Amino acid sequence: MKAILLAAGKGTRFSRKISNIPKSLVDIKGKPLILRTIEMLRQNNIDVSVILGYKRELFLEILDEVKVYYNPFYSVTNSIASLWFAKDEFSGKEDIIVANADVYWDREILKTLCNSKEDILMLYDSSRKEEGDYLFYVEDNILKDHGKELLPEKISGEYVGVSIIRKEFQEKFRERLELLISQEKYDLWWENVLYSFIDERNVYVKDIKGLFWGEVDYIEDYYRIVNHLRKLEVEK
Repeated sequence: MKAILLAAGKGTRFSRKISNIPKSLVDIKGKPLILRTIEMLRQNNIDVSVILGYKRELFLEILDEVKVYYNPFYSVTNSIASLWFAKDEFSGKEDIIVANADVYWDREILKTLCNSKEDILMLYDSSRKEEGDYLFYVEDNILKDHGKELLPEKISGEYVGVSIIRKEFQEKFRERLELLISQEKYDLWWENVLYSFIDERNVYVKDIKGLFWGEVDYIEDYYRIVNHLRKLEVEK
């Protein structure tokens, strides 16, 4: 199994609070967030690739034995363009986890992904409906709609920012990724590749309500993650 972490964006909403460093480099109890994720993946025998852009030199100072891709157009494109630079990873030889690098997640969530059987699986959290940033509407574990402004009755939960694409679906995934790029859809998120299949086939999702995760978008998110880790230390 492999993992691709997307870390090319500026993340301006949060970076203003932390001296303009990328969100995934924020210090979480003495260690950059992205290193925590990489170490967790490596401990589970998962090879890691990272896609960089904004302030890549800061990442290169700390990344060791990690395959690196670079999106030089990070300031004028979105994550779909970043993932395009790593398109050769989708060779159909190994299952691939794709995750946004500014998300804290743990082994329990990784276990949920690894134990899944679906050829596509996106994670969401049904406990976050009112405060969620990017929202899913789900029926029978199948994604039906998505967006930032879904009607209240159409909100099933918040997208976590972590997905898995099994090897049997990677050829179709790569073809659709390349199609959208050829259509100059550079402003899309990488997840739009999966969303584009909604009317063609089932895009499966799984609710991880009860498991802790956090996306570093605001300073409040940062403190929530730090407080969670402190609590775990006390419990030990």
